[in-house]
Order: sequence, then structure tokens, then C-alpha cells
Amino acid sequence: MSKIQNPGGRVVVVGAGMGGLCSAISLAGAGFEVTVLERQSYPGGKMREVQAAARAVDSGPTVFTMKWVFEQLFDQAGLSFDDHVSLIPAEILARHGWRDGSALDLFANVEQSVEAIRAFAGAENADGYRRFAHDSERVFKTLQHSYINAPRPNPMQLAGRIGPLNIGEMLALKPFSSLWNALGSYFPDQRLRQLFGRYATYCGSSPYQAPATLMLVAHVEQDGVWFVDGGMHALARALGGAAQRLGATIRYGAEVQGLSASRSGIDGVLLADGERIDTDNVIFNGDASALAKLLPAAAAPKPVPAAARSLSALTWSMRAKTSGFPLSRHSVFFSDNYRAEFDTIFRDRSLPEQPTVYICAQDRDDVGNLADGAEAGERLLCLINAPADGDTHRFTKDEVDQWLGKTCAHLQHCGLTLDPLSAIPTGPADFEALFPGSGGALYGRASHGWMASFQRQGSRTKIPGLYLAGGSVHPGPGVPMAALSGKLAADSLVADRASTPRSRPAATSGGTSTG
Repeated sequence: MSKIQNPGGRVVVVGAGMGGLCSAISLAGAGFEVTVLERQSYPGGKMREVQAAARAVDSGPTVFTMKWVFEQLFDQAGLSFDDHVSLIPAEILARHGWRDGSALDLFANVEQSVEAIRAFAGAENADGYRRFAHDSERVFKTLQHSYINAPRPNPMQLAGRIGPLNIGEMLALKPFSSLWNALGSYFPDQRLRQLFGRYATYCGSSPYQAPATLMLVAHVEQDGVWFVDGGMHALARALGGAAQRLGATIRYGAEVQGLSASRSGIDGVLLADGERIDTDNVIFNGDASALAKLLPAAAAPKPVPAAARSLSALTWSMRAKTSGFPLSRHSVFFSDNYRAEFDTIFRDRSLPEQPTVYICAQDRDDVGNLADGAEAGERLLCLINAPADGDTHRFTKDEVDQWLGKTCAHLQHCGLTLDPLSAIPTGPADFEALFPGSGGALYGRASHGWMASFQRQGSRTKIPGLYLAGGSVHPGPGVPMAALSGKLAADSLVADRASTPRSRPAATSGGTSTG
């Protein structure tokens, strides 16, 4: 986006999450007057820190991929991403363990992973992985510019972008196959189907219901996984700093209570302290379902039904001593019955007795070396999946303690002894409080069924001047996707202003609850 001379008008960005910060960078870099309103005292949204025994633990997203998204964003704004964020490439993507004592490292280098899988599960599975890596790259390249880095299409528009003569590319997407079924054509070994089926949880979904197109995550990781120097929250601080350097104003502790609109479109933002900010352009970087409380019912998008929500989580931000299983930076410990785990969460709306556990060991490198001084207690984010019912149910302290005990018992069966010294829990009700309207869902709508990708809100709404960004809207959840949503929202705003500039209408307020 090139700089626009005197573009005029104020843009208010509600929420300093990834999407909001990236839209602010894009618009401020183009010459717009941008004000970001954030009710918390820090940037990042879900990319947050929690203090555990006086040390900051990254307690949101923990994986950085698709560096090119941020490089393009900064380059278009006249900045250098490398000047703001220091990254360390990872060679080991993740370490995986099972209750039978088996373990497998997955590498950024495909051939290293092929050889590791050959030793783990034999030649047939190794050859399957090589085919899987090839096909996942093909899927990603097909969708990169037709879907991921483009305004949300409908199915016919997507087919048109890919090209009506590229039938092979369309079929390679396996649009009507579930991820789990597609993985069966590559991996006879059920443990490997678990490992790669976990990619569905990256967007809060079940591998048994998510589309096979999510195999593209494999290529995203092979294309590069990095550690952010200073932790993931350092990325949020850097984005906020870049937006301010470009002239954007970020107001922390600014709680939005409602959005004001007239027949002509959006005309203001109402704060909890009674302040009103006049504007005819708003980018809303929150869960899209929260708009039901910020706008009159007839104008707001319909909230995602509880049954269609993505996964939530029960997490512990902790300091702990560990022994036994050699943790890498990212480690996953699988349950014995994967299907039962997802049935329990999505169908029974409960936690599984034997949960798959993800641990981000933040004082370790990808190989597993522990930083000096961390022997007395290393920083861990420990996560199990949970149903997104945070608006109707809160776990009691006894329940949270019980699930921590079950989690530690499962880890013990996988060879890891975990001794928490300090553990700060966050459950679905806490995520609902942090991100209103979500019910605790961390990824918006679940990606279940072939139409799921087309059911997310796009950047435009039916209210002129109101645009959406964040992980609950197109192109989906995850750090780079949320960043792209902010860019797409900014691009839509600029295009609409150029084609149909609006004069300020008379104000009529709408909405009552906090956002």
C-alpha cells in the first residue's frame, strides 16, 4: 500500500491484537490518522504474558511462521522488520511422545524428517511423508494468493482465482476429504496420523471433521519456524512500537462499550468512561461474535453458535522442575485414543480423561538445551484442549487441580516427570473474560466441513466504514493469519474510501456492553 497524500479522516482500531496492530501499521504507513483503543495495559491480544513465580511466561501463541507476511507489511510501510524483531531459526519443529515410550522429532528439513520417520515407523511411512511434504507444498502454493493472502472468496470465486482449467490443482486440495482420512493415504502408522492430524488443532478443530486442506500447515512449518528473541510478546511490543513510530496513537486502558452508526454507516466509538470518538472508519479487532453486544441486533453479524465454536483450552503458565523425557522448545504428548478425545470435547462438551498435552519450554532451545539458571525451575506453558463453553461454565479450583493432576499423570506415562513450583491456570471462562463474545473459543468458528473456510466473516461488513480483523475472521487463526486479516481490512478500507468517500453523518448511538 503506497502512501496516500492527505487521505483525510480518522481510523479507529478497536483492539491491539495482531490484526489490529498490523492494520494500524498498514494505514499509518499509508498516511492515515490512526488511533488504536485497547482495554488492556499491553499490546498483543491473545499474545500475552503471565507472571509465574516472578517470571514472564508467554501464554498465548508460541510459534512464529510465515515471516514473509511481516516482512511485506513492514516493507510497504517503509520499515524493516529485521530492525524491529530478532528471530532465531529452529531446526527441530517439535518433539513428540507417546505412552508406549516412543518419541519422534520433526525437523524443518524434509529429508531429516524422512530419515527420522524411517527409523521410527519404517520405509513405507517415510516415503509417505515425502509425498505428504510435496502435496502440502502444492496445496499451500495453490491457496497462498487465491485464498490466504486475498479477500475472502465464495467457492465459485475461489475456483475462478485458481483457474477453471486447473482441475488438477482443485482436486489436489482434497476439498471433500477430512484431514484424518487424507492422512491415511500417507501414513499406515496411527501415531503419525495423530502427529499430523494435530494440525487441525492449530485452528481449533478436530482432525476428524476438518478439511484435508489443513495439510498445508506442514509446508508452512517446513518453510520456517523461528523463536522470537525476548519471547513472543516481544513481537507484539515491536508491532506496537512500529505503529507508533509511523504516527499511530495507541491508548491502553481504553474500554470500548459500543459502536455508533447511522443510515450512512459507522460514525463513532463509545468508551466505557463516557467518551465518544467521532469517526467514519473502524477496524474491529476482537472476536466477531462480540459485535452482537456492541451494535444494534439488526446490524451486527450473528454470533457463532456454541456448537460451532473452535476449541478453547485449559492452560497453566508455570515454573516447574522436569526430568525424564528430554523436552524440546515445543513438545507434544499424545493420548492413546485420539478420536475419543475430540468426541469428548466437541460432542460431550467435557474434558477427556486422557488429554493430549502441549508444552512450550521457554527456557530451552529446539534441541532441548536448558538456559543457564533455569535448572531451579524452568518456564513452561502447558496446554490441553477444552470445549469453548466459557460463557456458561467455569471450572472450579478443585476441577482445575484435578485436571492438572491428570495431565501430570499422563506426562508421567510418556516419560516426563513434571513438578510444578508455580502454576497459574487459565480456562475457557477466563478466555471469555479476556476476549468477550468468544465463549472462550481461541480460534473463532471451528473449521469443520468443506464449507467452513467460507463461513468466516470477511474484512467488510454490511455497515459502511466497519471492517473486521483478527483470528475469528478470514483468513483464519494463528499469528500470520491474524496479521494478514489486519492487512486485508486496511486494504478494504482504502479501496472503499477511494471509490465511495463518505461525508460525516449525524450520530446515533448503538450498543451497550463492553467489547
